[in-house]
Amino acid sequence: MKDAPKRLQRLPSWLLSHAALTGDRLVNDALATEGVRKYHFRVLVALEDDGPLSQADLGRRLAIDRSDMAAVAAELEQRDFIARTRDDRDRRRNVVTITVAGAEALARMDAAIDTAQTALLAPLTKQEREQLTRLLARLT
Repeated sequence: MKDAPKRLQRLPSWLLSHAALTGDRLVNDALATEGVRKYHFRVLVALEDDGPLSQADLGRRLAIDRSDMAAVAAELEQRDFIARTRDDRDRRRNVVTITVAGAEALARMDAAIDTAQTALLAPLTKQEREQLTRLLARLT
């Protein structure tokens, strides 16, 4: 980044992009230690936070394409991180639930993600980290 032209280094959009790439790399590396990807993490977080959801609702909520959502669900189910069952009210729908093994894996993923966040924000004080988080939330 220090080699980038000074004019680029003054653009908030360029700085955000660079920070996002760095954060993305750190998060991907952290999740790889658990043998998962960001989609897996997102699905488990949504299920733990909100409880069982239909597979279609889960995909819409997380902005995951239908075919990608089906693949992610199959991968998580194969590892026993989620259970998929037919909806009693609509047999065409799958209801997805996090399992005990999934919750345990998510706790390990959370720890890995926390380490990645700490590395990303290491140059900032605690107050600056909180302020940055608030400002980013406003931007998004």
